[in-house]
Amino acid sequence: MEIFTSVVLFISVAFFVGAVHHLLALKKPGMYPPKALLRKRAGTLAGGGAIFLLIGIIFYTFQ
Repeated sequence: MEIFTSVVLFISVAFFVGAVHHLLALKKPGMYPPKALLRKRAGTLAGGGAIFLLIGIIFYTFQ
């Protein structure tokens, strides 16, 4: 069960890193894809990261 919890927490970190990457891409001029799409992707990744973080914390506390 510890491996599963570690994998879930790693996935959450990966989602948060992806969200930060897309937010930093917003600062670059002339960036494709459009900024609205980058904001949407960053929000989706951050939401997924939060869900996986919550699941990981729940499994970590019940070990």
